[in-house]
Amino acid sequence: MRMRHKKHLEERLSAVQDYLITPRNASLNHNDVYTEQHLFDFHELFGNDNPVYLEVGGGKGQFACTFAEQNPDKNIVMVERVNDVIVAACETAKEMALTNVKFVSCAAEYLPSYIPKNSIEGIFLNFSCPFPKNTYAHHRLTSERFLTIYKPLMKEDAVICQKTDNMHFFEFSIEEFSRCGFVLSNVSLDLHHSNFEGNIVTEYEQKFASQGFPIYRLEARLK
Repeated sequence: MRMRHKKHLEERLSAVQDYLITPRNASLNHNDVYTEQHLFDFHELFGNDNPVYLEVGGGKGQFACTFAEQNPDKNIVMVERVNDVIVAACETAKEMALTNVKFVSCAAEYLPSYIPKNSIEGIFLNFSCPFPKNTYAHHRLTSERFLTIYKPLMKEDAVICQKTDNMHFFEFSIEEFSRCGFVLSNVSLDLHHSNFEGNIVTEYEQKFASQGFPIYRLEARLK
C-alpha cells in the first residue's frame, strides 16, 4: 500500500529545517556512493565534539528523541528515507527543544557518501523491516550488504544494537553478524522480561509488546 502524502508537507519540512540535514546531492545513485563524498562535519552540525550515534530507519523519532533527551552529552543522527515520516520526528525534536539530534532523509545505502569513516560510536537498528521473503534478504539492514556499509563508519570499539519482534529475522541477524566478524553480547530472547536496564521503548516495540510478542535484542562489536 502506498503511503498518502501528509498535508502541507513542504511547509512542515520548512519549519523544521534546523533539525533536518538535506543531502547535498539529491541525484546521488548507487554508483556514486563511494566516489562522490559530501561528508557531514559533526562539529559544525552539533557545535561540539561529543560522541555521535546513528539510528538507521528511525521512523517517527521516538527512540532518537528519547535518546537525545536522556543523553545530553551525546549526539545522535537518525536516518529515515520517507519524508512523510521524518517530518514527524523533526517536529517532536523541535517541541522538546533538543539540540543534540539531527535527521537525514536518505536510504541507508547512501551513508558512505555522508558519514565520515571511523566517526560513529554506536548504531541502532530498531525494528527494521524483516523482509520475510528470502529473495529480499539483501534488503535487511543486518545483511552482509549493509554490515559492509556500517563497518568503515564505526569507531574501533563501536557497537551495533538491534531490536526486533521477528524471531526469524533475529536468527538471520545472528548468523550475518557472526559471519561478518562481529562478536555478540547481551543477547536477549525476551527483553521485557530480562534484567536489562536503560531500554528505550520505540513505537513499534510498544505495539508488539502489548500484544504479547517477545522482544529480541543483541549487541554486536567487531573483533
